[in-house]
Amino acid sequence: MADTCGQVLLGSGLTVLSHPLMYIKVLVQVGHEPLPPTLGRNMFGRQVYQLPGLFAYAKHIIKTDGKSGLFKGLTPRLCAGTIGTIVHSKVLQVVGSGQKAEDGSLQHVVNETTKEMIARSCATIVTHPFHVITLRCMVQFIGREAKYSGVFDSIVTIYREEGILGFFAGIIPRLLGDALSLWICNMLAHFINTYAIDDSTSHTGEIKNCSQAVTGFFASMLTYPFVLVSNLMAVNNCGLAGGLPPYAAIYPNWLHCWGHLSREGNMSRGNSLFFRKLPAGKMYAIEQKRFF
Repeated sequence: MADTCGQVLLGSGLTVLSHPLMYIKVLVQVGHEPLPPTLGRNMFGRQVYQLPGLFAYAKHIIKTDGKSGLFKGLTPRLCAGTIGTIVHSKVLQVVGSGQKAEDGSLQHVVNETTKEMIARSCATIVTHPFHVITLRCMVQFIGREAKYSGVFDSIVTIYREEGILGFFAGIIPRLLGDALSLWICNMLAHFINTYAIDDSTSHTGEIKNCSQAVTGFFASMLTYPFVLVSNLMAVNNCGLAGGLPPYAAIYPNWLHCWGHLSREGNMSRGNSLFFRKLPAGKMYAIEQKRFF
């Protein structure tokens, strides 16, 4: 119980600190670009037009809503984090007493990954309604709406307009992305630690931890389209400007959303908040000209 409380407190602190970053990322994912591109240099030193990055976007939000505006949607996100940590811990306790395998073996990795996938999936399902509310509170910035003003009021609004299914908009790609990311990360780390790292070398433990971090980053990059599609479906056609044309088409399901983004070449939109290239299909005014 003490461990769970510690995890909740630590997670809540990290959530507060990272919330402005997530807020800006969600607005970029939806396609909200209130600032014109500027002439800069890419990572290779070549001059290109780029969209403003994280800090310029944050300054725009502060100018519009003040510093507190960077924390829209924080309350439901804290609720999701707290409940998710508790559910994750409880499920791990239930499924933890299963078949034992030798530490470091492939079977051990498969067993532990399966348990972790079950725990994460349960936590995601239970907390997804709060995730939906969080995203919609953020996207209100685009149309300056106040439709989702609090956790309880938002619950009533979603249930009245969309029913129970409204609370689980975008959950399928989210579950798929989480599961794929977990399996890719753990299996790659296992094969690297087993076949590419010599246990007789010094600092073996640090090297294995580093490989786990690297494979986790690689897995998150590979499965990012699932995150993007899930977030877009959570706000799609919910009555907010950010979920309606011209920011988004009306998608009947997440596969149509995936196909539309893929055709436009926008599957990585919002993945980086630095060195941001102009997204496909958007037009911006640059020095009284139109830039495609």
